[in-house]
Amino acid sequence: MNNVEPSPASGAQWTISASGHEAVVVEVGGGLRAYRHDDVDYLDGYAVDEVCPGSAGQVLAPWPNRIRDGRYTFDGVGYRLALTEPERGVALHGLVNWSRWRLVEQTPDAVTVEYDLPPQPAYPWALRVRGRWSVGPDGLRVEHEATNLAAATAPFGFSVHPYLRLPGVAVDDLTLVVPARKRLVVDSRLLPVGATPVAGTEYDYTEPRRIGDAQLDAAFGEIVRDADGGSAVSLTGPDGSAGVTVWADRQFGWWQVFTGDALTGKRHRRSVAVEPMTCPPDAFRSGRDLIKLAPGETWRGAWGIRPGV
Repeated sequence: MNNVEPSPASGAQWTISASGHEAVVVEVGGGLRAYRHDDVDYLDGYAVDEVCPGSAGQVLAPWPNRIRDGRYTFDGVGYRLALTEPERGVALHGLVNWSRWRLVEQTPDAVTVEYDLPPQPAYPWALRVRGRWSVGPDGLRVEHEATNLAAATAPFGFSVHPYLRLPGVAVDDLTLVVPARKRLVVDSRLLPVGATPVAGTEYDYTEPRRIGDAQLDAAFGEIVRDADGGSAVSLTGPDGSAGVTVWADRQFGWWQVFTGDALTGKRHRRSVAVEPMTCPPDAFRSGRDLIKLAPGETWRGAWGIRPGV
């Protein structure tokens, strides 16, 4: 009888480090399990042997967030996805976050992993999804790409799901900046039913605003972009002396911010998920900012985390 060594829940671990920054990328989902700088943990990650909780650090493709009833139509053909959040009757966070990704290349300060998504009845397009994770003086940088390997145009959206925190600072005491003029209005299933300006409301984080008792699971759009076309969301502590920033390039036109109120146990409202998205929730149905990848076409986008604001 052969003895098989048990595999960690998150699979192989790939650690990269440079300039006081360290990150851990995992095989299951190809996502981020840990990120720290000078021994300060800015990512609310999870243990090696823990099943990834609350989509922490996961890569979300070929769609982020939710699709109503798991049903969509593309090029005149209807499809029905599995309801992966059955209590809300939605298909949640894509098809690659629980698969085993393969190592392509690793150096001390960078690792590249990829996954080939096979065609299936509910999404009959083959995609190759890749991520290059690197650390350096400016923090963590991630370069993603997705290539359509199919013979027909494929619908596509992308996001990542890191939870950020400042050690010793409660979510209530964090100050948040989100450079967005509009917020999606959602129904009881967290699906969009409209959009509204944030100006003059409790959702206006265009200037620094303490989170306080706000319970956020909101998608922000109409982004105020930097000179290079990108944008950034920041969290700072009460005295403004410490902070962390998530930035994204021009490919990402939406930000989802989640204060973890729906999570249970120790993770309840312990950190803030800051998610750059290429499209809003339910984009497979609405078509809003949906990427249409032609056969052989590659989408590329970059984002990252840096200490400070």
